[in-house]
Amino acid sequence: MDMKNKIFGINLIVIAAIVIVAAAIFLISGKQEADFSAKYTGMDLSGESTGRTNIYSRYTERYANIPAGRQDIAIDIFSWSSAEGVSADDEFNGSRALITEEDSYVEYKVNLENAGLYSIHIEYYPMKSRGIPIERSLLINGEIPFLGADRLTFQRVWGGEGYSRFDNQGNEIRPKQEEKPRWESAWFRDPLGYITDPYVFYFKAGENTIRLVGINEPMAIRSFSLRVPVETQTYRQFLAKLDQSQYKNTPNNFQLKIQGESAFRYSDPSLYPIYDRSSGATEPASVSKIRLNIIGGEGWHVSGQWIEWEFDIPENGLYRISIKGRQNYNRGFVSNRTILINGEIPCKELAAVPFKYSNKWKLTTLSDNQGEILVPLKKGKNTIRLQATLGEMGGMLNVMEESVYRLNSIYRKILILTGTEPDIYRDYRVEAVYPEVIEAMKLESKILYKLVDDLTAYSGERSAQAAATLTLARQLELFVRRPDKIPATLVNFKSNISSLGDSLLALSESQLDIDYIFISAENSPLPVIHDNFFVAASHEIRSFLSSFVVDYDSIGNVYGKSADVIEVWMLSGRDQSTILKGMIDNSFTALTGIKVNVKLVAADAVMPAVVANIGPDVVLTMAQGEVINYAVRKAVLDISKLPGYDDVVKEFDSSVIIPFYFNGGIYGLPETMYYHVMYYRKDILEELNIELPDTWDDLINIMPIIQKNNMNVGIPSVGNSAAPDFSNFLAHLFQRGGRLYNENGSRTLLDTEIAIDAFDFYTKFYTHYKTPVVFNFINRFRTGEMPLAFDDYTWFNTLEVFAPEIRGLWSFVRMPGLKKSDGSIDRSVSTGTLASMILSSSKHPDLAWEFLKWWVSSETQLEFGRELESIMGAAARYPTANYEAFRRLSWGSEQMAVLDEQRAWTVGIPEVPGGYFVSRHIVNAVRKILNEGQDTRETLLDYTITINDELTKKRKEFGLK
Repeated sequence: MDMKNKIFGINLIVIAAIVIVAAAIFLISGKQEADFSAKYTGMDLSGESTGRTNIYSRYTERYANIPAGRQDIAIDIFSWSSAEGVSADDEFNGSRALITEEDSYVEYKVNLENAGLYSIHIEYYPMKSRGIPIERSLLINGEIPFLGADRLTFQRVWGGEGYSRFDNQGNEIRPKQEEKPRWESAWFRDPLGYITDPYVFYFKAGENTIRLVGINEPMAIRSFSLRVPVETQTYRQFLAKLDQSQYKNTPNNFQLKIQGESAFRYSDPSLYPIYDRSSGATEPASVSKIRLNIIGGEGWHVSGQWIEWEFDIPENGLYRISIKGRQNYNRGFVSNRTILINGEIPCKELAAVPFKYSNKWKLTTLSDNQGEILVPLKKGKNTIRLQATLGEMGGMLNVMEESVYRLNSIYRKILILTGTEPDIYRDYRVEAVYPEVIEAMKLESKILYKLVDDLTAYSGERSAQAAATLTLARQLELFVRRPDKIPATLVNFKSNISSLGDSLLALSESQLDIDYIFISAENSPLPVIHDNFFVAASHEIRSFLSSFVVDYDSIGNVYGKSADVIEVWMLSGRDQSTILKGMIDNSFTALTGIKVNVKLVAADAVMPAVVANIGPDVVLTMAQGEVINYAVRKAVLDISKLPGYDDVVKEFDSSVIIPFYFNGGIYGLPETMYYHVMYYRKDILEELNIELPDTWDDLINIMPIIQKNNMNVGIPSVGNSAAPDFSNFLAHLFQRGGRLYNENGSRTLLDTEIAIDAFDFYTKFYTHYKTPVVFNFINRFRTGEMPLAFDDYTWFNTLEVFAPEIRGLWSFVRMPGLKKSDGSIDRSVSTGTLASMILSSSKHPDLAWEFLKWWVSSETQLEFGRELESIMGAAARYPTANYEAFRRLSWGSEQMAVLDEQRAWTVGIPEVPGGYFVSRHIVNAVRKILNEGQDTRETLLDYTITINDELTKKRKEFGLK
């Protein structure tokens, strides 16, 4: 018994000790350091010795001792010293204007008595064209002064149709977005918004030249001037200068509620009215029907985007402005908005009005540190504009962007020494080989520690982005103290840099919802927002009950079965189907009288519906390989026999029709078109002193230089188990004049000498030149690990949006090709598409054909593409197969030239019964070569026999010759 008590006592002591130690660890780990100022106070954190020299912060440092200009200087826009693509118009929208085309330039000479710093102001008119932001490059005295001045952005003006419409289910229909161009005033400023004030430019004493070069879109110019930089006054200074005798409003009870969804103008088509069913406090609230009751949302997240409202005031006076807003998108973030009254920012306090994170609606009344701000408004029409701005966050993001750039440079330098997979047991002596890297890490860790403090102080809490920054700061500190740790944790270091880049993007977004704006007299009572537990509970209960009666699959107007109604199934997303249904109701049904029911369904629901004879009339966004599976079963119509077919296909490249050809007929029409281009990092290729490859031999010649620096080339592989990509192999096959199948598709031609040569050349990139089989293109391209890569052109907008730290440092060009005996270069690449088809079971094939002709027409595809981009942003730019529509989408002129050139080289891939065996066994052949080192010729010949056996079986199964 004593022994048992003794054991029990020992166990008790051990358990108590464990609990105490665990509690101590918890308390220590849970204790958050208040700040890290001791790590960086008194240090020079400019990072000048390791960063870029052509950025705006370095530019302002160089001219920090130059005084501001003495007076504003108006430039006579019609007295240019040199120009091309410009013309004067004496009567352009009520003003004398200078018309500048997309590919124009205009240069002026300006004489200054003294050197000085000036901002540049312009009045412009966004002329209608492709609907993308206007872009111009600025050169002063023959040089682009800094990164950012090479791509100045001027926004367009958009608005809705201006009236409410409802479908026959009682849901409000989003108004069509249209351009509403007018004269706009703008400063030359940072397009990303990291620099919140207008740019300041240095002009020397004497003669200066100023040149504006067109990049994208035409615009008219009414005035152009150099302005003396002036600091915005405070509200109290503004009020002291105001003649208040002119603003004595007599009614003390004046109130005006402006609903957010009634906005008159906005800078971007994505800023349309939206609906909110998440809160019972939204005005007007709705649980079962769609009501456009707010504006803003996810689309209002980019600095510089603005929304403007018009309203009438009964008499001159000083009025209070309150905004019912909600920022429930990013915890630990602050969304800032600049308030412009009648086009002007009255005072400094309205330059960045903060909206902090909250799940509930909040009423924010404009105020300064002494009380409410009263804004002078004149009798009649007035405007209020809310413009997204980063405020104080902009400066932090500018620091973060440069830090990401410098850290990627550090990573690439270490990569040269260690490679992508360092030997963890080897001492690379990084501190001896690259002492400057260790010094750079030391500086960068201090910069990041300060950034953590700044982010935390700004938001009031340590956000996930601040935590990611802190992780990297601590890792850099460890590397400085223990350089031998670098090789073993290099992959983690790269991941942390990527996380910092992601934080940069996340922190630059500032979404905000607006329910209404409240204008009132000073002593008038403010509205009370009822956003409490009881309102929320009531709203959720009613939403739950309505879910039993609302049909969420049907979209827009829903019709019963009749002779003039067809059913269309769409296999993509809800946004796409909602846009389509709106266009059908507005345009197609209105023009033809044909009624259309649209349903959003999953791709695997189509075949069972066809077999059960309950399928639709038309299917949209079908994978190209599936069309032939329906055709061999006689489940789809041969549209080449329908009237007007030849006129319809004139708007498509022949390469995207080929996948739908079978047994003498065409069984589908293309909706989209995908093909590869070559992406490259300008800065890294310049650093390595290599030129872009024009042919595959050129690529092989430069690969040793790239790989010697432990970087690589991104060549998509069919060996990637997650997403096999056949495009590069097919490019080699087509450029040699090869084909995948014989004329009638009864056998594959992979056993020809051309195919074997193409296959051998393709696989050598992985076996001989050691390019990676599996890789993340976006991440490796961002870090510079992969300065050259081949991928689909649609990734362009993803990089534009999600990799702001490398803006201006990359681009894409046409693919490398194979040099022919006559000296020409064949750049053939494969193309892919999504399809539309009419089912044979359709009871109204003539109506379905009318719909399909409308759907693939240039005007419809253009409108669909623009609407899709306005909702989902530039990263979702629609890759329409209709060439006329594609030419008018929001691509820049430089990118369009490349896409046009590569499009001309696209080759369609025929689809045949049993074609899945071809792709499957090409993958198997490549894996056998990569993993087992088998001979390319014998491997491909063996699999070709297997493929042809399956193709023969399939043809017999479906009664084909």
